Amino acid sequence: QVQLVESGGGLVQPGGSLRLSCAASGSIFSISRMGWYRQAPGKQRELVADITSGGGTSYADSVKGRFTISRDNDKNTVYLQMNSLKSENTAVYYCKMKYAGLDYWGRGTQVTVSS
Repeated sequence: QVQLVESGGGLVQPGGSLRLSCAASGSIFSISRMGWYRQAPGKQRELVADITSGGGTSYADSVKGRFTISRDNDKNTVYLQMNSLKSENTAVYYCKMKYAGLDYWGRGTQVTVSS
């Protein structure tokens, strides 16, 4: 049984930084593709960034150069470093694990960017 637990969200001023973490249970983390998604009020959930089991990364155009996804397979954890945050980055951020055609989701962590 896979469980994903996000942490690190909160309230931050525009221009500030946050680092999100997603801790995964189970033994398949290191061979899984991991992703960060977000859902703002009234909007669809969208991909922010993902990272393959080999460390290859991809990003939404809106966050390139500001956000960085990384993983620590020894800790079964994926991170999202978010810099130069903007008000439009306010959303619930979700972690997703993809393995063998299945998707596993965390419950999300709220990020609010406001002065």
